[in-house]
Amino acid sequence: MRLLFLGDMVGKTGRTAVWDRLPGLISDLRLDFVIVNGENAAGGFGITEDIFLETINAGADVVTTGNHVWDQKEAVVFAGRHDQFLRPANYPQGTPGRGSGLFYARNGARVLVANVMGRVFMHPELDDPFKSAEVILDACPLKEQADAIIFDFHAEATSEKQCFGHFVDGRASFVVGTHTHVPTADAQILNGGTAYMSDAGMCGDYDSSLGMDKEEPLNRFISKMPKGRMEAASGPATICGVGVEISDATGLAEKIAPLRLGPRLAETVPEFWR
Repeated sequence: MRLLFLGDMVGKTGRTAVWDRLPGLISDLRLDFVIVNGENAAGGFGITEDIFLETINAGADVVTTGNHVWDQKEAVVFAGRHDQFLRPANYPQGTPGRGSGLFYARNGARVLVANVMGRVFMHPELDDPFKSAEVILDACPLKEQADAIIFDFHAEATSEKQCFGHFVDGRASFVVGTHTHVPTADAQILNGGTAYMSDAGMCGDYDSSLGMDKEEPLNRFISKMPKGRMEAASGPATICGVGVEISDATGLAEKIAPLRLGPRLAETVPEFWR
């Protein structure tokens, strides 16, 4: 199975770049399943229902989120209406929406996708992500109820992300980090066969501060005083993500490599998809 994960869409430039390029990527790379993190898609803060639906219409099979999931108040309402919209699974019981789901890939495979949020340097501090993952894996084990299992681990600390990867190694197909908006260079297959990357990066303008117009965050670092609102940068976007090939026989990863398309970072498409 060929799976593509795209990192956090940031603002209009990030989401429109994904909408424009994703249909062609699905066709050209013969993708079976696509996951997109959309928690910063609405001006850099949260996601609206229209943006979610447009991302699904562009070809995404699932849209994950993170700590900004409720920044747009309408998300509290529409979260429960769409199975393909995931918020972190370790929110307390009774939180709107769902944190995981079982979906069907284009090749017929059953794909469990779970969105979990870390706790180190994160706000709000949610329930234990490791315990939440254990519950999810116990309910839908790899190669029993699911042919592939993917975790979007939305977290700040790479140590927490790496430990989570080792925790589910051999029990999940792929663990990918989101939240920091900077792609890491550690795409690898762990000892037990789980593909791992600490952060997929963002889909947004990299002439920025994490996808936001750089002037206001720079001012705040220097003066310690806000001058205005944070605004999403509006320059040309670079799409960042990661591609994984998953064995139909074992549900574990066989290949992993980053994907980057755009003007600021060196472009790369996984060699095994060329």
